[in-house]
Amino acid sequence: MRSVVSAIIVAAGSGVRMNAGCPKQYLTIAGRPVLNHTLQKFLDCRQVDVIDLVVPKADFGYCRENILPPVDPGKPIRLIGGGAARQDSVHKGLAAVEEKNGLVIIHDGVRPLVQTGLIADCILQAQETGACIAGIPAYDTIKRADDSGDIEETVERKGLWLAQTPQVFRYGLIRKAHERAIVEGYMGTDDAILVERIGNPVKIIPGSKTNIKITTREDLAMAASLLQQDGSAFQR
Repeated sequence: MRSVVSAIIVAAGSGVRMNAGCPKQYLTIAGRPVLNHTLQKFLDCRQVDVIDLVVPKADFGYCRENILPPVDPGKPIRLIGGGAARQDSVHKGLAAVEEKNGLVIIHDGVRPLVQTGLIADCILQAQETGACIAGIPAYDTIKRADDSGDIEETVERKGLWLAQTPQVFRYGLIRKAHERAIVEGYMGTDDAILVERIGNPVKIIPGSKTNIKITTREDLAMAASLLQQDGSAFQR
């Protein structure tokens, strides 16, 4: 029997680094908000059963009017109030998941170029191992520098990966990892590190260089260009 797959799309950030006057997840690319593009990819992935969209509670009205209407629901979508930091928002999303025996996908709302095939591949691997994330191998030479910018060493790049989302876990595993982090007051840079900390192996599979996280104006321009090259972006 196939496990129920719940997706938590995290989009509760304020986007202060973008300095664009509104959170980056609501900025428009290819005629639609960034978050709308991301949401559509998870609606299109047939392995995903239910979606929890984690946004600031104050934005619920905006999302109901501007994010949800342009997409074809096809499956349940719920709005969940986010927390002060990304990890807090994910924890709130986990608490809202109804199927406790299934798999949970965690994805950044500002990664709108994720492909449905990558989502499906992460799900398939997590079904076997319990934890799987997408990433890309480090291709450039890696330097470690001090605070003043002086190089301290050149790091061997073999075996180094740049982590991405989606990240998929068995529900019980990722919930346990988050609860442990809360007790210990630990804040991680992604969810996989929380699972690593409790001694559980995490599989990493090749993601895509185009699966960018929109953080700066340059990222926004790149995403717009990539979407223009993807005819499917204009078919909905």
